[in-house]
Amino acid sequence: MSARSMTGYGRATNQQSGLRAEVEVSSVNRKQLDVVLALPRSLNALESRIHEEIALVLTRGRVNVSIVIRSTSTESRHAVHVNESLAHAYLETLRKNAKKLNVRDDLGLSHLLTFPGVLRVESGEDDPDRVWSVLQPALKKALARLDRMRVKEGTALARDLLARIATLEQLAAEIKKLSPESVARYRATLLQRLSTMAGELGISDERLEREALLFADRADITEETTRIGSHVVQARALLRGASPAGKALDFLAQELYREINTVGSKANDAAITQRVVLFKTELERLREQVQNIQ
Repeated sequence: MSARSMTGYGRATNQQSGLRAEVEVSSVNRKQLDVVLALPRSLNALESRIHEEIALVLTRGRVNVSIVIRSTSTESRHAVHVNESLAHAYLETLRKNAKKLNVRDDLGLSHLLTFPGVLRVESGEDDPDRVWSVLQPALKKALARLDRMRVKEGTALARDLLARIATLEQLAAEIKKLSPESVARYRATLLQRLSTMAGELGISDERLEREALLFADRADITEETTRIGSHVVQARALLRGASPAGKALDFLAQELYREINTVGSKANDAAITQRVVLFKTELERLREQVQNIQ
């Protein structure tokens, strides 16, 4: 049984090459995979790689990922870059306008370095490839821990769902057993009522029988109960399979509701109606639980 819950948490760290990566991953219910990533702006280039790692493990849920990169080295790894062409453009433009405005040219290096884009400082924490070599192992470990929690909770959810499926199967079997008796009673009652009016309306016995059979056939729920049985078998197989089952189980739950709703509208029988109500109640509980399955 490999069902997974969509709720989980994992945390991990990794330290090497003078850097330390700290990763926290948490997930809650969501129909689709929705990743919310808290990443230093200087490392935006790693966003697609992080999403790819997450998609290898998770297929559904709202996933919050927090990443912190710290330097552990005492030696300086900063690199300072001056954009000379931009500084020259600033200087030329400002001096030209200083002459036009007849103001003193007192521009110095300290002024130029304050202009946007002239000075850029890089550190080890800003090098995407270097950071990724430290971050990826921590991310994988955090995801693995989150996945173990999801498997543990998913196992408990699967046991609950299988018990509910067994209840649905039992109710469907009872409905199927009652169905022939219900149709026969409905046909007999209908035939009796039509017979009372037959003489007044001049309806022949043959036509009366044909009409009774037609109406009785409309009350037959054999097709619906057969499809319910098939859906129940598929749901059980999904829970015991290796692939993510949440979306497929949600679809089957909708189909089960549609079929049992038809049974309720067609069956003119108190005993069947009672079981239809119980079936719908249990099915609603199953649908709520399915929303927690990946």
